[in-house]
Amino acid sequence: MLTFILRRLMLAIPTLLLISLVIFLLVDFAPGSPMSEIPLTVPPEVRQKMMAAMGADKPVMVRYVLWLRQFFIVEPQYAIDALFGTDFAQGAQRIISWQSKVPVFQIIGERLPQTLTVVGTAYLIGILIALPIGIYSAYRQYSWFDIGGTFFSTVGFSVPTFFTGNILILIFAVKLGWFPTIYDTNLRITDWESLVKMLKQMALPVTVLALFNAAEISRYTRASVLENLGQDYVRTARAKGMPERVVLLKHVLRNSLIPVVTVIALGLPTVFGGAIVTEQIFKINGIGAALIGAIHVSDLPTVQTITFIFAVLIVAFNLIADILYGILDPRIRYD
Repeated sequence: MLTFILRRLMLAIPTLLLISLVIFLLVDFAPGSPMSEIPLTVPPEVRQKMMAAMGADKPVMVRYVLWLRQFFIVEPQYAIDALFGTDFAQGAQRIISWQSKVPVFQIIGERLPQTLTVVGTAYLIGILIALPIGIYSAYRQYSWFDIGGTFFSTVGFSVPTFFTGNILILIFAVKLGWFPTIYDTNLRITDWESLVKMLKQMALPVTVLALFNAAEISRYTRASVLENLGQDYVRTARAKGMPERVVLLKHVLRNSLIPVVTVIALGLPTVFGGAIVTEQIFKINGIGAALIGAIHVSDLPTVQTITFIFAVLIVAFNLIADILYGILDPRIRYD
């Protein structure tokens, strides 16, 4: 297992380098520039100094190498310094936002808790809802529960989150007034009252993301369980007189979770993409809002860094999924 992990980590290095190059070049060559916001009356020498201050006057590959070095060397060193109080990275140039003139990772650190609170809660609830629905729908195939579960998953997966979010806001926030229409990012849990307010403002965005996640995961769970229910080892276990609960939970479920693990592991990074839309709807000041705001003002370092972090998450969770395969299925050997 250790050899497999090391081999995959070595493979991840060139993969991430290629992804970083593609992201950097695509964002850099995209239309729009921070200099377009500056009036044409500004003298050329002043514009040149502003470009030099942002590092935008260097060749594109030079800027790419500097950005890559800051991402993998400087920023991790600053994180270590913050934990242990050292100053090894003192004086090193960090990735600076062109718009706010502060380090991009500082912006991410301020916005990330808001996103993780909503996305993490929604994803956990989505999994807890999806697995029982998918398993029981497959076990009671063509029953009313299965028909209802299939309808729920089809609708939940097909309807976009921006539509679901606006409908929930219209019904439960505007019409009924049960929940706030705007997410208060400055709210902190200090007592029971603040906890209730936090739960109320989280209810709608978490519901939107949880329904979408549960719909997708339940579809894969049902299909995987159905496939394993028809295998020979299930008929053999039943012929031996094993209780149906043992057959389902010990044999069928464990083998059925292998493809489901892939969906869950690779789905978590993509949820951040869905959170971008959800954060715009509910005015959550998270990573998605930071990315959209950076795109609007052509803040290239922020866009490149946040987008690349999403790519790193996908590669990391892909590795986690491969490791879980060997834990769930003893037939899989990596050595």
